[in-house]
Amino acid sequence: MSLVLISGGTGLIGTNITQKLVKKGYQVVILTRKDRTSSNPSVSFSKWDIDNQIIDEELVATADYIIHLAGANVAEKRWSKKRKKVILDSRVKSGELLCKVILKNTNRLKAFVAASAIGWYGPDPKIPNPTPFREEMPHFNDFLGTTCYQWENSLQPIENVGINLIKLRTGIVLSKEGGAIKEFKKPIKYGFATVMGNGKQMVSWIHIDDLARLYISAMEDVLYTGVYNAVAPALVDNANLITELARQMKGKYFSEIKIPGPLLKIVLGEMSIEVLKSATVSNDKLTRQGFIFQYPTLPAALEEIFN
Repeated sequence: MSLVLISGGTGLIGTNITQKLVKKGYQVVILTRKDRTSSNPSVSFSKWDIDNQIIDEELVATADYIIHLAGANVAEKRWSKKRKKVILDSRVKSGELLCKVILKNTNRLKAFVAASAIGWYGPDPKIPNPTPFREEMPHFNDFLGTTCYQWENSLQPIENVGINLIKLRTGIVLSKEGGAIKEFKKPIKYGFATVMGNGKQMVSWIHIDDLARLYISAMEDVLYTGVYNAVAPALVDNANLITELARQMKGKYFSEIKIPGPLLKIVLGEMSIEVLKSATVSNDKLTRQGFIFQYPTLPAALEEIFN
C-alpha cells in the first residue's frame, strides 16, 4: 500500500484529497501542528513544527508521494506587516523543511505535488481581450507575486536532485464545504448580491472536486511535471459569478449592489487589490495534458454545490 504524506491536509483541499485517496486504497499521513487522532485506519496524523524545523524524518523517508498544501490563509485577515510575514513564512519555511529532510534521507519518493497560486500573475493588461496568463510568464512584483515566487523557489532543491516536482497554481476554489463560496453567500442570504468594484474583473476558478482529482492525477501520472495553472476552462467576471450564485440561492429575489473600489480599500486594506484584480489565466497546458474537468463551467459547478 502506497503512503501519501500531506502537509496542510486538515484544510478544505487536503480533506477532499484525503477522502479520494482513501477510496483508492492509499495510506495517508497528514502533517499537523496539533495533536490529532483518526478513527479511519487508512488515515493518521504526525505532528510537525515549521518554526523550529521539526518533523518525523523517518516518516518522510518512507513516503511514496508528498502533497504539499501548507500555508496560512491569505484571505483570513488584513495584510498587516505581521500577517504578511506569517503568510510568507508558513509557505517558505514548510517547503524548506521538507526539502532539507528529503535531501538528507534515502527515500522512495516518486512525486512531490505542491500548491501554488495564480497570485503569481499580475493584473490583466488594460487592453481589450488580453492574452491569458500562461505558466512560463514571470511572476508579478507585488506581495502575492513575490510570495508565490519564494514559495515555489523553496522547493527547487527537490527538482535539482531529479525528483518529479509538480506545482499547481490554483485559482479561487469553489466548494459547498467552505472557501470563497462561504464568504460570497453571507450577504446573499439577506438578498444582496454584492458585486466587487465594477464587476468586470475576470475570476479564474476551479471546483474543489476537480482540484482534488488534479492533485491525484499529477501524483500518479509520470507525464505531469513542472507548473500547471489549476483553473477551469470557462472563466467568468465577478458580476456574473455573484449574480449566478445569487440565482442559485434566491431565484429572482435578490438585489445586485456594487461595492465601490475605494470603499473596499478602506475595509480590506491592501488585500482589496486582489479582490479588484482581473486575472485571465489559461489552462491550455492542463487540458493538453489530458485532464478532463467534471465541472468546466460555472453553472455546472454551482449546480453540484447547491443540489
